[in-house]
Amino acid sequence: MRALTVLATLAALSGAAAAHAFLQSAAPAAGENVRAPSRIVLHFSEPLEQSFSAIVVTDEAGHDESTGPITVDGTEMDLPLKPLTPGRYRVSWHAVSVDTHRTEGKYNFLVLP
Repeated sequence: MRALTVLATLAALSGAAAAHAFLQSAAPAAGENVRAPSRIVLHFSEPLEQSFSAIVVTDEAGHDESTGPITVDGTEMDLPLKPLTPGRYRVSWHAVSVDTHRTEGKYNFLVLP
């Protein structure tokens, strides 16, 4: 009986952990050297809540480089960007899955001349 209780507890905990929206892929990706992208696209492991999820892209001086609002479509977040000049850019994001679990992260990419 005790083993059954332990297994049930572990199953419940692993289900709760799986409910977080983890970043699966990004374009441009972390550390990538690219020609100026026109947008940032992030893919997550769970559907997102648009009202509580966001992406911010800044240049080395901290200026916002977006041209419009993010769009969320299921597990994808998309942010249009201004024309980027060569340099390093920081992507900061937070994602809230439809069951209200929040994840966040940051990474850099480099725009080549």
